[in-house]
Amino acid sequence: MLPADPACSVLRDAVVDIDASGRIVHCGPYVTAPAAEDARLRTLPGILLPGLVNAHAHSPMVLLRGLGGDLPLLRWLQEVIWPAEARLRPEDVGAGMLLGSVEMLRHGVTTSAEMYFHAERMAEAVLSTGARVLLGSPIIDLPGLDWSAMIAATERWIDADGLRFGAGDRVEICYAPHSAYMLPMEALGAIAESAGRRDALVHIHVAEAATEDERQRAEHGSVPQLLERVDLLAGRLLAAHAVHLSEADIALLARRGAGVAHCPGSNAKLASGIAPLSRLRAAAIPVGLGTDGPASNDDLDLWEEVQLAAMFSRISTQDSTALTAGQALLLATRGGAEALGRADIGALEPGRWADIVHVDVDQPAFATGLEVPDEALLANLVWASGSRLVRDVWVAGEQVVAEGESTRVDRAAAQAEVATAAARLRA
Repeated sequence: MLPADPACSVLRDAVVDIDASGRIVHCGPYVTAPAAEDARLRTLPGILLPGLVNAHAHSPMVLLRGLGGDLPLLRWLQEVIWPAEARLRPEDVGAGMLLGSVEMLRHGVTTSAEMYFHAERMAEAVLSTGARVLLGSPIIDLPGLDWSAMIAATERWIDADGLRFGAGDRVEICYAPHSAYMLPMEALGAIAESAGRRDALVHIHVAEAATEDERQRAEHGSVPQLLERVDLLAGRLLAAHAVHLSEADIALLARRGAGVAHCPGSNAKLASGIAPLSRLRAAAIPVGLGTDGPASNDDLDLWEEVQLAAMFSRISTQDSTALTAGQALLLATRGGAEALGRADIGALEPGRWADIVHVDVDQPAFATGLEVPDEALLANLVWASGSRLVRDVWVAGEQVVAEGESTRVDRAAAQAEVATAAARLRA
């Protein structure tokens, strides 16, 4: 078992106990487990670890996979993605989120931080699959869109349903301003005030591409400095991408306790650059991993991001020890939870939700066995295993994937619904 403690320990012959509410009450060696009358015992060969946390995603974009894949970021958005999204129907977004959620669960991703339109439909989809989500509708300043109405809609939703709702607190509502370059300062300040009053997470793209925020840098020095001026760094904030940061920016994010969602695959595919992961970690900034959207990555497999984060960190620093296998795995689990400001997921510890992944080891990746040094076991899991070995998944103690398939959703039907919607969008 890998509880995802700060040392990324390996526990052998271990047990995790779950109470009726779906929370962990014990995690440790079997011989030290407390006696539990009337407990149901299930013995699993292989490896148990916490559900992975996708810290930045636009999962309904499974509908747009393959569109404009060879364009740079801003042209890809302006010429391909935004025109296609203007034709989306609410039911399309629901179908896309349903399939995206199933895809992630099958990869062992139990939580995702989502930014996309028609968030109510997305919440319904995630509640159907049994996954966990932090969800925000984009707040953006474009012709025909009213950013003040978007803020008000988020306020009404939180005030009506609470910040978290659903069985096992499966849904958390967030504010999702698209970026500093797509909103006026007045809007950013209003979001800071509204989110601060509700202790809500603000999920925003920050310094993704070198050319996207030239005006903001010229006027304010950097995007983090702009966010500081409008008080967005005074509350809970998740900075997605955070590629083009100065040392002063990193120090500011660290001082303010902001989290970062590192998206190495998407950043590489769109040639946005390589985020300064080593410097972020050295500054003790909470860093998680994100897939970004499946139209820019083009999948929702966080195991790939674990490998890419380690490889890019090593190549950018020319240091093969810059990020170990265990440290990379922690970015996808405990680190993702910390970046989101969540102490109830991301690790197998008493009091946290029982979001658990079972990895099959009857595979060539583990042909050398489990009785190898801890470093070798972690290396085999991170470098040789990946999502294809995920067999079973639980969220809040409920099994939502069994033998690699959703227990709640007909995957073939979900795929067919997305295919129909995607064909209409491309017509």
